[in-house]
Amino acid sequence: MEIKIVEALPKYMKPKPDETKLGFGKHFTDHMFTMKYKEGTGWHDPVIEPYHYLQLDPTAMCLHYGQEIFEGLKAYRGKKDEIYLFRPMENIRRMNASAERLCMAQIDETVFFDALKKFVLLERDWIPREAGSSLYIRPTMIATEAALGVHPSSEYLFFIIAGPVGAYYAHGFAPTKIYVSEEYVRAAMGGTGQVKAAGNYAASLYASRIATDMGYTQVLWLDAREKKYVEEVGTSNIFFVIGDELITPPLGGTILPGVTRDSVIKLASHLGVNVKERPLPITEVIDAIEKGTLKEAFASGTAAIISPVGQIYFHKKEYIINNGKTGSLAEKLFHEILHIQYGSKKDPFGWRMQLA
Repeated sequence: MEIKIVEALPKYMKPKPDETKLGFGKHFTDHMFTMKYKEGTGWHDPVIEPYHYLQLDPTAMCLHYGQEIFEGLKAYRGKKDEIYLFRPMENIRRMNASAERLCMAQIDETVFFDALKKFVLLERDWIPREAGSSLYIRPTMIATEAALGVHPSSEYLFFIIAGPVGAYYAHGFAPTKIYVSEEYVRAAMGGTGQVKAAGNYAASLYASRIATDMGYTQVLWLDAREKKYVEEVGTSNIFFVIGDELITPPLGGTILPGVTRDSVIKLASHLGVNVKERPLPITEVIDAIEKGTLKEAFASGTAAIISPVGQIYFHKKEYIINNGKTGSLAEKLFHEILHIQYGSKKDPFGWRMQLA
């Protein structure tokens, strides 16, 4: 499928932001990729064009019935101006899995990657050079059929936008404080917790606000059935080092299969760490903290890569992990993944993809 490219006129291009003050999700590039789908026709009109507002009918089905999915990945600039992506095919495949679960149109992997590559290369000047910064890329699909009545849409819009980002958290690579939600749940078995659907995040906002108001960074979700087992953090998967094991909850339909999660598991195993994917009761976590066998905890995700956890709030009590400090394994994994992403170390897994 040939992708049309319409470049923005220089007079309409945005000034580049200060790379030392990027934050996250505040700045966006000059272009976007769009492609439309119509039942009976398939995907059509792929184009990279100047960034613009979307026009939707008030009855567009994404606005009423929640057919909306997205992904998040990054482009990195190497020391010699190389342009890299990190495991992009995993994001492409996961987005198609999300599309299948929400009865949306799937996208040919070759077409998806071609659009991604051409878009990133066109916007390469937006990829920052500041250490630890990158170009965050957000592929999104929404249902656009103008109709009311609950049924899968017959029309979709797929688009890709991007923007330069620094650290996801304002405090950078410092330990976070997480709040264990015992009243609300993120996902139930048979639901959509294993896919990147917009509705999952909307459902998490109320508990997140409670956590924020209490001074916590994220919510640690428990399983919906028993509210007993650890599942994931608001925007990340979760890991605990208990004794000589690195433990993370197993995938099973309620946890997002994070690309960084999988990378942590493979990298840690490669480094000789004893990794276990098993059900983990929150009471076991608390017991390990009290006994001193829980050495460290951290979350993993595309946005922050690794987020050390320094405190947990559970049963109206705050528990300190590793004296509130970043653990050695979290720090090592963080830097090892960064080195692979930026091309400053060998990539034994074939995760890094060079575009230029």
